[in-house]
Amino acid sequence: MMKSPNNFKGYFYSLFMISLMLCLGARSQLTTDFYSQTCPSLLSTVRKQVQSAIKTEMRMAASLLRLHFHDCFVNGCDASVLLDGDNSTEKFALANVNSARGFEVIDAIKSAVESSCSGVVSCADILAIAARDSVVLSGGPTWRVLLGRRDGLVSNGTLANAALPSPFEALDAIIQKFVDVGLNVTDVVSLSGGHTIGLAKCATFDNRLFNFSGTGAPDSTMEATMLEDLQSFCPVNGDGNRFTALDRNSTDLFDNHYFKNLLNGKGLLGSDQILYSSDLAVSTTKSLVESYSSNSKLFFNDFVNSMVKMGNISPLTGTNGEIRKNCRAVNS
Repeated sequence: MMKSPNNFKGYFYSLFMISLMLCLGARSQLTTDFYSQTCPSLLSTVRKQVQSAIKTEMRMAASLLRLHFHDCFVNGCDASVLLDGDNSTEKFALANVNSARGFEVIDAIKSAVESSCSGVVSCADILAIAARDSVVLSGGPTWRVLLGRRDGLVSNGTLANAALPSPFEALDAIIQKFVDVGLNVTDVVSLSGGHTIGLAKCATFDNRLFNFSGTGAPDSTMEATMLEDLQSFCPVNGDGNRFTALDRNSTDLFDNHYFKNLLNGKGLLGSDQILYSSDLAVSTTKSLVESYSSNSKLFFNDFVNSMVKMGNISPLTGTNGEIRKNCRAVNS
């Protein structure tokens, strides 16, 4: 029997609505009020734990911020970085081994959250909230964290080695790694500004101090007094595990001082200084570094936008993944 024109209209309208719902469903379903009914005390519980951890050790703020970053860049923000296991897991990737830290703090937060809302809140969401709180408690901007992520079932060390930016990489390679996860050049510069807090090991920058890229001389973009200080702090064949501040003269305060340092050749990591001093920076990142160095409001705004974007990389939602009972292991 022939369908009437009206039936055809209804049929195509139904198809359109189904495809629209599928498109919207495929997009992130995260919301800021995801736990407002199921765990109303969540944000205050996390804040209290992060506050306590930072009070014990100021550096923990940077460590928690970095954990969220290292989580999201590998298979999306799914708390895969927290999973224990053999040396094929993300914890053993080059960027994380003997470097990523704060796992005990996440355990403590999870335990506190479970006490009031058992089996409800994902470890991935705890990482996102803890990162925000770390920024705020260090004097940085605040934002409403999108929530509703679920926890992944796999930790992939090989992917972590390929996906996480390295302090030794060229600017084009770093930009590409951001593009690969849906971020852009502005995100590269604003998120690098997270290095306004925290410490780095000699091993992550001593390649710049004596024989840079096989030249037999130090990195010429490093300021002379800073170079001298670091050469005596990190001597040839010295202890590569000694720590120094990423943001010289403004170690623990979340501000735009990091960018002022770049203008003066005082970026610590090679991947910091190339944002201003490399040839490619002229057409990509240099103007943003200059803008942020003189306008902390602009930096804070862009940083918040980039954190929200990064927190939205391929989250597991709906029935995908699970809500882990223990952040270090998938549910049995």
